Amino acid sequence: MQTDSHGLAIATASAEAAAGFGRTIRSYLKYRADTPVHLADTLTADPEFGLAHCVKGYLSMLAVKQASVPAAREAAREARRWVARASARERAHVDALDAWIAGDIDRALAVWETILAEHPTDLLAFRLVHFNNFWLGRPERMLESVERLLPSWGRELAGYGAMQACLGFAAEECDDYARAEPAARLALEIDAEDAWAAHALAHVMVMQGRSAEGIAFLEGQQRHWSGTGNIVHHLWWHQALFHFARREFDAVLDLYDRRFRNLAAPLTQAQPDVYIDIQNAASMLFRLELAGIDVGGRWLEIADKAQARTGDCLSPFTLPHWIMALAATGRDEAAQAALAAMREFGNGGGTLAPIVGAVALPVCEAVLAHRRAEHGRVVALMRPVLARMATLGGSHAQQEVLRMMLYDSQARAATAAPGGRDQGRAPTS
Repeated sequence: MQTDSHGLAIATASAEAAAGFGRTIRSYLKYRADTPVHLADTLTADPEFGLAHCVKGYLSMLAVKQASVPAAREAAREARRWVARASARERAHVDALDAWIAGDIDRALAVWETILAEHPTDLLAFRLVHFNNFWLGRPERMLESVERLLPSWGRELAGYGAMQACLGFAAEECDDYARAEPAARLALEIDAEDAWAAHALAHVMVMQGRSAEGIAFLEGQQRHWSGTGNIVHHLWWHQALFHFARREFDAVLDLYDRRFRNLAAPLTQAQPDVYIDIQNAASMLFRLELAGIDVGGRWLEIADKAQARTGDCLSPFTLPHWIMALAATGRDEAAQAALAAMREFGNGGGTLAPIVGAVALPVCEAVLAHRRAEHGRVVALMRPVLARMATLGGSHAQQEVLRMMLYDSQARAATAAPGGRDQGRAPTS
């Protein structure tokens, strides 16, 4: 029996596997691209390490992709095979994975919180709580979770910076910028490579309209991003968002093509349809078109991927972005098939079904209506779900594109011609 860096028991007899597991968790917390490599090394050192198999399942679920669920299910079976003699904490992690795979994210969250009540330094459980509460649109729970744990933490503990980064982002999403910024800066002081901390601080600057400062900050951070995973694309998206606010559209398009949607980049080629990358790309193209900018043929590759993902509803916030691409490229039949799949999913069980059926579906219908210049319909579809739109997930900055669509339609509907179509134009592809 080994222990991790916080003294928590891990059921492996291999010191090499224990060290590899530590590297895996640190890499995951820092959003590094080499996380699967460290995990593979861990399982090579000890193929019977149940919690490592569980983490393999977690990583599959973190892809937020229906095609990744079978791999997660297989990892869970393997984990269950080996945790019978492990600690209650490790067995509980497998319980949480099983619940997540089954679509019961609320049950998974409850299990992780139970783990944390007894083991407040379990960073893996904490980070999964943080992640899932964010994508369920629950910033208050994100903040409550980190606040409960911080009294058990000190700066001498490995991972303290990661806790501060999460505090920074949770506080920002709860509109407490005075608390968010110092936490994010402390996390960066502890570890300049903490991409989540940089992300938290960028969000503060977005919300406060500090565009010039935000550009300078992110430019200064770039030297720390080597080896970072797909979150680097999201940081570049933030840089583009600052330029967009300054109406520097050439800079936005340059960042799109060379940075956060560079189709030739190894990260993009390795994972061409990652949910956050699609959100970055589609939302920026939509913003640019609202500003009257011709985006050329950039929608086409996203639309191709959208058709391939029809019926995948594991990321409610990504669904309107898929529909943006299908609508922009005139793929009405594919869009209708996607909507039908959302209706079917919404009638099912699990945590996400009511979100998809009651919120994502009308928002997606509104996206289609906006492209057709049916602006009165956009308003009629969006108004009833505005109070629940946060449940789609995504940050304030990310959700802004949906509000921009509504505001555009409200303005156009006010001057609509008879028949329900306005005298202006909808965005064109």
